[in-house]
Amino acid sequence: MSGRVCELLSIMARLRGAEGCPWDKEQSFASLAPYTIEEAYEVADAAERGDIQQLKDELGDLLFQVVFYAQIASEAGEFDFEAVAGTICDKLLRRHPHVFGKRGPLTSAEQSIVWEEIKAQERAGAQAAAPGRAPGLPSSHLDGVPQALPALMRAFKLSKRAARVGFDFEHAGQTADKVAEELAEVREAAQSAPAEASRAKEGASTAIFEEIGDLLFAAANLARKLDVDAEAALRAANAKFERRFRGMESLAAQRGEIFADLKLDAQERLWQEVKRGE
Repeated sequence: MSGRVCELLSIMARLRGAEGCPWDKEQSFASLAPYTIEEAYEVADAAERGDIQQLKDELGDLLFQVVFYAQIASEAGEFDFEAVAGTICDKLLRRHPHVFGKRGPLTSAEQSIVWEEIKAQERAGAQAAAPGRAPGLPSSHLDGVPQALPALMRAFKLSKRAARVGFDFEHAGQTADKVAEELAEVREAAQSAPAEASRAKEGASTAIFEEIGDLLFAAANLARKLDVDAEAALRAANAKFERRFRGMESLAAQRGEIFADLKLDAQERLWQEVKRGE
């Protein structure tokens, strides 16, 4: 390993040592998980913005998360950073037989198919060898889709897994029809819910809650069918909304108006003005 990687591992060990940082010594796999997710999103954000310096910094933060997990595991006698690196090396060698094995050259599309086939074999083997697994317990084609994924991303992956074994619409138009169907069911549930329930502190009724979930799942499935990354698309939509909303506030301030005091139609005119100016 390089000198700086060794230095990083040494710093991590000291942070967790007897004379180290109280906060670092208190952490566990579970407590680190939210920070890891946050760091991964910050890497994605820097990459999407093309901010190379920020990307380098965020990748360092993400690497620190890996080192942190490895240090905790090493203290428990489970594995260390070297073992983590070895695991991914073995996996990459195994999943690229066209590069490191005897299999001939593949196109990108063919490689994607091979990659998924190998992953499926790995999951089947891992499920069969799982400690404490009851004999004969049925496996599923949905095994291995992490529960901790953001819900939209997990919906995308679940529908993709189902599609691999034929449970899928034939074309995107049918998937869009399903979105329309789910939207109609949301409208129906909203109209049939008592007015008091809509104003209740606990929020929407169970029926509306479930129908909104079905609508979001159908939308994620449509994104997959159209070869769109649903999570990335929603992040882009969030950024667009934020940009336009801030633009409306700025225009109102320039004109000596208080945005929050404007009527909805006036706010809508500002929205359209900002939209036209993009």
